[in-house]
Amino acid sequence: PVVNFAAGGISTPADAAEMMLLGCDGIFVGSGIFKSEDPLQRASAIVLATAYWDSPEVVYEAQEMVNEQKAMLGLTGPEMKFSMQERGADS
Repeated sequence: PVVNFAAGGISTPADAAEMMLLGCDGIFVGSGIFKSEDPLQRASAIVLATAYWDSPEVVYEAQEMVNEQKAMLGLTGPEMKFSMQERGADS
């Protein structure tokens, strides 16, 4: 048998529960915890959701433990700039 772990992009309790639902044997969470506003609270919530992934009520409670309204430290996206390629004789 092959053990299947998931890593990368997991930052919420719901993400963790979804990976378990999809058949993973375990998950790795790095910056999703360490760059959050409250790492201990987020880690506790992710552990809870991972352990009880098959209980929607518990996963919901775990998700409610974390604040998704604030950006994670150092993970804000770059500003999007809109530009069009110039063509023709006037460019």
